[in-house]
Amino acid sequence: MIRSVTSDAAVAIGGGAPIVVQSMTNTDTVDAVRTAAQVADLARAGSELVRITVNNEAAANAVPEIRDRLAAMDVHVPLIGDFHFNGHKLLKAAPDCAQALAKYRINPGNVGRGAKRDTQFAEMIEIAAQHDKPVRIGANWGSLDQDLLARMLDANLASDNPKPLEAINREAVIASALESAARAEELGLGADRIIISCKMSRVQDLISVYKSLGDRSSYALHLGLTEAGMGSKGIVASTAALAVLLQQGIGDTIRISLTPEPGGDRTREVVVGQEILQTMGLRAFTPMVTACPGCGRTSSTYFQELADRIQTYLRDNMPTWKTQYKGVEDMTVAVMGCVVNGPGESKHADIGISLPGTGETPVAPVYIDGEKAMTLKGDHIAEEFQGVVDRYIESRFGSAA
Repeated sequence: MIRSVTSDAAVAIGGGAPIVVQSMTNTDTVDAVRTAAQVADLARAGSELVRITVNNEAAANAVPEIRDRLAAMDVHVPLIGDFHFNGHKLLKAAPDCAQALAKYRINPGNVGRGAKRDTQFAEMIEIAAQHDKPVRIGANWGSLDQDLLARMLDANLASDNPKPLEAINREAVIASALESAARAEELGLGADRIIISCKMSRVQDLISVYKSLGDRSSYALHLGLTEAGMGSKGIVASTAALAVLLQQGIGDTIRISLTPEPGGDRTREVVVGQEILQTMGLRAFTPMVTACPGCGRTSSTYFQELADRIQTYLRDNMPTWKTQYKGVEDMTVAVMGCVVNGPGESKHADIGISLPGTGETPVAPVYIDGEKAMTLKGDHIAEEFQGVVDRYIESRFGSAA
């Protein structure tokens, strides 16, 4: 089991621990105020680890201030330092940064070339071991170790039965990660301090690579479709890839690498990651809302507005509720739009409401624990139902905290 640790918090990864949701900031790390604010937003949304870019001395020197600002906000999420090209220099030049970070992320393809690669990689691993920090060795399809790839391509060309180029590229990503992990162990970093990722940008490539990793190593694995894209495309692609792997028990941490729309909320990737795990039944983060898609029987948008209102209300309140109401994250709520499936789905949920469809009697029966409890009607159904939800949470989960 690998632990990512700060002085204030610990997150277990691997070894049967719950799958961890993580994210990454997109602020300039030098701006400690904005970066700390975004880390806090991500943590409050449910990110259990947050990665920040450490690309120059100014960024490295800002890390302790970011950590202090987070502590002042009572946010103790572990910070991961993302290093490329010059991490060996930065970790040596800024020992306070090396200590403040909970984990280092090293990309074997961006550590250096030739003899420099081995030396610079060793320097980073030795610093990690000195500070007792775990390391994610993150090979990436877009930044492969070119020396390794060249050797593998030459060997394939000389083979009597050469493999397709794509197969060699996939194998090179795996080899880069596994060889680097083995070298890290030789340098004194324990296997229980190593996490591996092999990021690909295509669904089938990712599935193939991680199936192979799962068979060939016992390291904890971080899953994520790199450069997943924007909006529905990024969500669908990430879900398609990760769901296949998670269902097979592959993966210990996940990140949904969504490209935010201009001005979009960075926390969306956290919510998507949580929802993937929760809809698969692997973890629970917030009460889930079941709602019908609507049809000709639901010409009013009222049920959609109420479903959105309740879902937002539940998620917004979870940071407080999770400390007050043990188990509330497992609760289910149904907001249905007509009589066809409304009563049935409402009975299956812990608490549900079946709103009147077009032409139906303008009343809304509410079901609690499978039994009809009351009927709401009039102009304040939304407010009254929210009150019913509040009272249900207090009565069922209030004594369990």
